[in-house]
Amino acid sequence: MQEKSIDISLEELRSGSEKVLKQVYEQNRDKFLNFARRYNLSEEENIDVYQDAYIVFYDNIMSGKVEKFTSSISTYLFGIGKYLIFEQMRKNKKVVSSEYDLSIVGEEDELVSTIDIDEKGLTPEQELLQKHFATLGKKCQDLLKLFYYRGFTINEIMEAENYNTENVVKAAKSRCMKSLRERIQENAC
Repeated sequence: MQEKSIDISLEELRSGSEKVLKQVYEQNRDKFLNFARRYNLSEEENIDVYQDAYIVFYDNIMSGKVEKFTSSISTYLFGIGKYLIFEQMRKNKKVVSSEYDLSIVGEEDELVSTIDIDEKGLTPEQELLQKHFATLGKKCQDLLKLFYYRGFTINEIMEAENYNTENVVKAAKSRCMKSLRERIQENAC
């Protein structure tokens, strides 16, 4: 049975209506997971990528970064997801090719084939950051990802990661950043 497409405005999304946001999430989830399987990531990675893409989508809507859609909501969400898939593939050291055929998503999703992601390589600074970030312990990686990548506040990190106080989170973040800076500087000299 074909799922009926929904037409949702930016204002409806910004209103924060749980019903509307859930509708967008559910309408695109299976289509995205089918699309993502073509990139040979694990099912768990595909689900993580979709959830991360949806979080970025949600943050961009709520923060006002998106002033209007120049494509469908699905196309925008898939664009974010495609970028995150490529990042995951780079992390897994899989080859990322621009030859992937986005039309395999399905006949009704031809808008997805218009997605154009800039696939330039990483800058030398980004490569250093990526290399040395991977040498940090899991706790540091998780903490820094939550703060810098996902935009969590110190208090949100404290609650999500079961830290005792905000000061403990701040101190841990400071130690992790100091360690990362030192590792990068040692390599840059």
